Amino acid sequence: MKKIYLVIVLPLFIFKANAQDDNKDYSEAFALVEVWLEAQKDYEHLPGLSAIVVQDQEVVWEGAFGMANTEIKVKSTPATICSICSISKLFTSVAVMKLYDDGKLRLDDKIDDLLPWYNLEQKYPDSGPITVRTLLTHSSGLPRESNHPYWTGPDFPFPSREQIKEELANQETLYPASTYFQYSNLGLTLLGEIVEQVSGMPFDEYVTENILKPLNLSNTRTVLPQALYGSELAIGYSAMMRDGIREKVTFFQANGVKPAAGFSSNVRDLATFASWQFRLRDSTISEILKPSTLKYMQNVHWTDPDWETTWGLGFNVSKGADGDTWVSHGGSCPGYRSILMLNLKKKLAFSVMINASGANPGKYVTGINEILDKSKTNKDKDDTELEEHNLKQYIGYYNQQPWWSESYISTLNGQLVEMPLPVESPGKAMTFYKHIKGDVFRRVRDNEELGETMVFERDKNNNITHYKQHGNLSEKIIR
Repeated sequence: MKKIYLVIVLPLFIFKANAQDDNKDYSEAFALVEVWLEAQKDYEHLPGLSAIVVQDQEVVWEGAFGMANTEIKVKSTPATICSICSISKLFTSVAVMKLYDDGKLRLDDKIDDLLPWYNLEQKYPDSGPITVRTLLTHSSGLPRESNHPYWTGPDFPFPSREQIKEELANQETLYPASTYFQYSNLGLTLLGEIVEQVSGMPFDEYVTENILKPLNLSNTRTVLPQALYGSELAIGYSAMMRDGIREKVTFFQANGVKPAAGFSSNVRDLATFASWQFRLRDSTISEILKPSTLKYMQNVHWTDPDWETTWGLGFNVSKGADGDTWVSHGGSCPGYRSILMLNLKKKLAFSVMINASGANPGKYVTGINEILDKSKTNKDKDDTELEEHNLKQYIGYYNQQPWWSESYISTLNGQLVEMPLPVESPGKAMTFYKHIKGDVFRRVRDNEELGETMVFERDKNNNITHYKQHGNLSEKIIR
């Protein structure tokens, strides 16, 4: 018999789970979420990751894994602040639409009417106008960036507002307006200038007084708080090298590009921001925006000729695999990746932040959602096996080397469930098993018929040591 591996792992997560509604209890599902995220963090060499799930006005789960600062071992928590980069655009868009609600601008106002100094060359004489609406939907035809190399390391020389203005005359449009979707940090930067010009207040002050303070987003700022860098503000790390190393990325400020990419926040504040959206959509009373205005922003306003890219006013708007409407925005800055996604029908929101480049926070939202989707309603669950046979005794990690890394067996919906680790799509990769007798289980096929047998083996002290399947053994890893 093989030797049992003894691995000591200090958990680097915080867990909170409640029933999301009267029909489902997601506590087992969130236990699987923790296991999956912890494993992905390790296998992908992520320094740290924080995540949160919101059901309407309630945080139903939050977790953090790894380190905000690997040098002095500062743990990541749900309160850890990161650059949210392009999620900044949502706050800038809300600021624009508040001015719209206040009657201070119109969506079809031309940019050169609102910004007298705007002098970027329109390359196409037959182009329609560049308007507030085309800037919000990334259909203006403007180039993606200001004419400065600010995404280039190691120093990331983000320009000042004055430098951006000075360089406009040396740039030209890529396309006629309202022709193609072209994501544009320059366009959202100019919307920040419009907020300042129209409101008569500095951009930072307008956003803080009209959005951040009213929503009590005390850890969301229009800059990265340098005094907190390495403690409350996570250090950013690079994409992974071939040897698995991620290097520390130089601290930066987005300066003049801040309306498009300069904000910082944490998953808790973004959860509050999401709850405000759910609340406002159900209301008839204005809260920062009119309810109808937020709904208007979250409708599709631009569909690219490829029929694949759809955008609202500031928001990415898409139809999910579940058929529901999702609104979202992601962020990618040097050393940080983040995402905020809202399912408008289910009033379910997710945010994930990673203090490393070259990672994909969106896949973690997808994975968490897949795991939650595997939970059955209380009336459909059968807890008989769980209660009568104590299925929890089989929970744990099992060695799959050399063919795969490992798998995790847990309980869900009154049955055993096995999840391989690491795995890109955990919900799709799960296998359920029905208890037959003693330590014998059989796989439950998608059509509910029973498949192959899984038999657990014990040592002389009655402890689970292996499971046998197809005649082969997988050893339990004691952590």
